[in-house]
Amino acid sequence: MIHNWKRQLLDGASELFERGAKSSAVEPETSAQVDELYRQIGKLQVERDFLANRSARLGLPTEKPW
Repeated sequence: MIHNWKRQLLDGASELFERGAKSSAVEPETSAQVDELYRQIGKLQVERDFLANRSARLGLPTEKPW
């Protein structure tokens, strides 16, 4: 059983590295998406903190579930 697995790995190892090289061509697009998501996360954190601060000033409960 292990012998078969090893043989499959050795026979297909070059394909694994070829697929890895192809995926780096998509990286700029993925990187742009990641940057946009980080911007959105930052914006949401600022909004959350602002609203938590504002609710504390108004005397509303300030339970933080996060």
